[in-house]
Amino acid sequence: MDNSIRIITIVGGGTAGWLTAGVIAAEHLANSEQGIEVRLIESPDVNSVGVGEGTWPTMRGTLKKMGISETDFIRECDASFKQGAKFAKWVTGAENDAYYHPLVLPQGFDEINLVPFWQPHGDKVSFADAVSFQGYLCERGLAPKQNTTPEYAHVANYAYHLDAGKFAIFLQKHCTQKLGVKHILDHVTQVNAQENGDIASLSTKKSGDISGDLFIDCSGFNALLLGQHYQIPFISKKHILFNDTALACHVPYASEDSPIASHTISTGQSAGWIWDIGLPSRRGVGHVYSSAHINDDKAEAELRDYIRSSRADVADELLIRKISFDPGHRQLFWHKNCVAVGLSAGFLEPLEASALVLVELSAQMISEQLPASREVMDIVAKRFNDKFLYRWERIIDFLKLHYVLTKRTDSDYWIDNGKAQTIPEALQSLLTLWRYDAPWHHDFTQTDEVFPSASYQYVLYGMGFETLQRQTKRKSDNAELADLNFKKNSELSQKLLAGLPSNRVLINKIHQYGLQKI
Repeated sequence: MDNSIRIITIVGGGTAGWLTAGVIAAEHLANSEQGIEVRLIESPDVNSVGVGEGTWPTMRGTLKKMGISETDFIRECDASFKQGAKFAKWVTGAENDAYYHPLVLPQGFDEINLVPFWQPHGDKVSFADAVSFQGYLCERGLAPKQNTTPEYAHVANYAYHLDAGKFAIFLQKHCTQKLGVKHILDHVTQVNAQENGDIASLSTKKSGDISGDLFIDCSGFNALLLGQHYQIPFISKKHILFNDTALACHVPYASEDSPIASHTISTGQSAGWIWDIGLPSRRGVGHVYSSAHINDDKAEAELRDYIRSSRADVADELLIRKISFDPGHRQLFWHKNCVAVGLSAGFLEPLEASALVLVELSAQMISEQLPASREVMDIVAKRFNDKFLYRWERIIDFLKLHYVLTKRTDSDYWIDNGKAQTIPEALQSLLTLWRYDAPWHHDFTQTDEVFPSASYQYVLYGMGFETLQRQTKRKSDNAELADLNFKKNSELSQKLLAGLPSNRVLINKIHQYGLQKI
């Protein structure tokens, strides 16, 4: 009996479904006779959640592998460049309280840990500004490249802000027209099982039974296959990450040449935080909060107050959409011949744009380690589950890190976030360790960590964390090398500030002329 994997059936479209379809179809030659067949079943009248408008730099590699032109992507997805996140009012709540988590690594990061050399001067320069140039670029709304820089290449490392709805449509067109993905617009009415518990096929309203060798659940919060059919338990993390509700809206610019922010702006509120993302045509603004700490009316008032500071003329009229969620993830992600990707696997909160990168990483691992036959699928499934349980745990730790170091005591929300019983044990251990040694490569065991130790450094020292100076010297303490890197960063900052266009100017040029193909 031939039990080789030849047909992959994806349930659900949206960004998760089409990104997964594209990654697998491109690698496994779905548009040729010898390749894998990729099918995507999408309900004609289910709207995707479509809030996640921030990506990671990994998206550049993902789009490139799928054969997508960066120029086309920017033009069709209302996309702009993102160079990091600015966290305002997370430490004290004061007006001047802000720090950056840039996307570039600290200067000389592979050879020296600059934290102990920066700390004595921490009152004069922020950690991010001392070790990287990107905060300076973001403050001035500059782009991460020039219009002569080829597609996907960079001067400063970058990700994207995009319109999630337009992105899904763009991916659908590319997958069906270029990559050979078969698109079935229909409702799934029933899941049909084999004797061994695998899924045999999916019954649909109009298209009959759709078979497959591997089924990928991209059905969103419904988790049609992994949750409803297989009843894989959902593990809530609300006791660690309190936010469970989001109010989202689109804010128009005052004029068509208004600056486009080069970073996500995350501003602390009384019981949550507000995201502010600049696209070429509008801003995406939303308030994510804990319903246990604030009611919807007060949360909406805080959101409209925030918008009023920049667009008082429209703040009261904007249409606001509410999304409720339970932060957490499935106990397993791959069971039998079914694997969940996207919201069906879980969701924590919008902080640090982890949702889309988990889709990318999931699609990448499924594609790279796609089982050749059913015989080896359970081995790959175990690997996948182990890897992604580790990744979800590390992401939870990293997101919680943003809350536990706050000095805010103006509301129960911030006070409760600092209570020991809400902090994962692994994070507590690291925080204890980091009081004596700054985060470094040896703190994390995986070669492909979701967040590198550099990210922990930016958040820790942005939040005012103090690592005690050692009383003894080490051979590796190299003050000369540290000074060299600080100087290098300062020179690079001046050079880039003088040479890079604004985000708006570059985006306009891309719309007009396009970027060079590599």
